[in-house]
Amino acid sequence: MIICMVLGTQMCCLIKRLWLSHEQVLNKEGHRARDSLELPIKPKKLNCGKWEETETPEEHRKKSTVHTEGNPGHCSLLQATDMSEGSPPPALSGEALSHRLRELEEELGRLRAQLAERGPEGDGAKGAGPPQGDGRAEETPGQVGEGAGKTRKKGRAFDFAAHPRRHVALRLAYLGWGYHGYACQENTDNTVEARLFEALVKTRLIRDRQSSSYHRCGRTDKGVSAFSQVISIDLRSTQFCGGLGVIPPVQGAVPNTKDTSSSAELPYVKILNRVLPQDIRVLDWAPVETGFSARFDCQSRTYRYYFPRGDLDVELMAAAAKRYEGTHDFRNLCKMDVGNGVLQFQRTILSATVRPAQPHHHMSSDPYGLYVFEVKGLAFLYHQVRCMMAILFLIGQKLETPDVIDQLLDVQNNPRKPQYSMAIDYPLVLYDCHFEGLSWQGESDDLAHSVLSNLQQHWTQMAVRTQLIHDMIQGLQERGETSFQSCWLLEGSRQRNYRPLLDRPRCESLESRIEHFVKRGRLERGECQNGEEVLQRGKRPKHQHSLEQPN
Repeated sequence: MIICMVLGTQMCCLIKRLWLSHEQVLNKEGHRARDSLELPIKPKKLNCGKWEETETPEEHRKKSTVHTEGNPGHCSLLQATDMSEGSPPPALSGEALSHRLRELEEELGRLRAQLAERGPEGDGAKGAGPPQGDGRAEETPGQVGEGAGKTRKKGRAFDFAAHPRRHVALRLAYLGWGYHGYACQENTDNTVEARLFEALVKTRLIRDRQSSSYHRCGRTDKGVSAFSQVISIDLRSTQFCGGLGVIPPVQGAVPNTKDTSSSAELPYVKILNRVLPQDIRVLDWAPVETGFSARFDCQSRTYRYYFPRGDLDVELMAAAAKRYEGTHDFRNLCKMDVGNGVLQFQRTILSATVRPAQPHHHMSSDPYGLYVFEVKGLAFLYHQVRCMMAILFLIGQKLETPDVIDQLLDVQNNPRKPQYSMAIDYPLVLYDCHFEGLSWQGESDDLAHSVLSNLQQHWTQMAVRTQLIHDMIQGLQERGETSFQSCWLLEGSRQRNYRPLLDRPRCESLESRIEHFVKRGRLERGECQNGEEVLQRGKRPKHQHSLEQPN
């Protein structure tokens, strides 16, 4: 502030000196010009298209002297105006004035240079600049206050090339009831994956999805949740000295000196959970080899479907579920996604069980007791688990026998899927994705407690509402109302007259679907070296889906 005041004082002195010099020249030369003028007649000037007589120089000088007596500054200003309208001053006075102006401009330039060298931090004054002719401070680039500082900070791009990257696995949990599935979609951004990448880009852990080597273990459909979804991705790292999965920065890039001395990895879980929605949480992470893929290196995937006992025969359902185990063609127990290149429908189910949701509870006759259908497999087809659950519901209601599962898996005798409604989405959860040899790393106990507290808050709200509704139902049942019905977890309305599954109309066969998409250009026929015909994705795919389909 003191420097600005000194510089401003110097500038004012220079301006005052120029003004006095200018005034002296005009006074001296103006009197000479007036004394030498002897005009016999009054000159005329043009005013609004008419010639009017004006005062002679002698008359004007006398009048101005009387009018401005005691105000020499104003007098000299009028004299300067007179001289501009009358005779010009001698050439010498003009050159002297021009020379003085150049000297002042040079001095002004030197003062501005001194102020710019000191910078805005030199005197602690924001918005200070060299004084101008009107006495106001001028805001120059780089010297204005908070606005310019924010602009510079916003315009500075983050240099990802100066940082190493690390290939890691992230384990996620999310409640999918409010989302349109896990994977990104063209017609909506309300997906879990979209929120995840927003957080990754916002925290500058990745530049973009295309350059992040991203793979997901599985896709969940609209309304489906996950307790243990796993993804693999390249994230920004602090490990300049290398390590498992570390990719060094680009050669020639200037490293960030703040990170080179750090031996601890970035707290990925804490960073992401700060910006993710409350119903999407990162649980832990693991360093992995650069070639690791969450999709292709997964050893098994486990799904759970929760349902109340109601009037279902859960013992019969448990026995029927065992028929799913083994390697079978599940084209009659899924949605055939031929248009996206899924042409192979054989899948291996490692285990399939129906049991109480609480491990210490035995199968009881309580219609409000919760049960779970747990199925573990290597991979799953589109809507496979929900179709499997729908058949078990029909068996539990004794509308079908367990033998119907064997018949649906026999694609030789039943190559076309009968029409039936699958189970609804929200009771389904991707419970576990199993990988060998991963060392999962959690973070602080406070962070784990925060995640746990959030889930307990959700549970408290749901449990209280559940008990409230349960008591209302009991009050109505005591009055003799109808008993519990179990068809609320199947899509569509319940048929009044049930039609056996194998007697219903059938969907298109696999061959018919293939021919349909070949004609549309979504699939193309090719030929292997041994002469066998093969099918491949066409040049006009509708969507870019992975072959791992949602349930």
